Amino acid sequence: MSSTVLDASAVLALLNQEPGYRTVLEAIDDSAMSAVNYCEVIGKLVDAGLSDPNAKTAVDLLNIQIVDFDEELAFASGCLRRETKQIGLSLGDRSCLALGIAKKATVLTAEKNWSKLKIGVKINVIR
Repeated sequence: MSSTVLDASAVLALLNQEPGYRTVLEAIDDSAMSAVNYCEVIGKLVDAGLSDPNAKTAVDLLNIQIVDFDEELAFASGCLRRETKQIGLSLGDRSCLALGIAKKATVLTAEKNWSKLKIGVKINVIR
């Protein structure tokens, strides 16, 4: 079981060597990411000009476990809307948090406003 769940912002920080990327690098060997967040990362890489195959390779090389967004995670993500609506979290954000809760794992993100959340999961803001 993965001890760290990565938000798309954390993976992008690592790939782009942005502030906080070393924290992600230290946790990468035992990490997982929701398929929804994987979609976000691929989309950002394609937007930045990478070809589809190169975007896939860039993420594949990180060896992150990609977890299917199944009915259980979808339900949990929907239920998190109540607690996260006040800070405007997206479906992708909630899918990451739901996976963190399900795995009882620490969530890594670059989103500072997540530090305000008290939803039963440890959140580590990387910058």
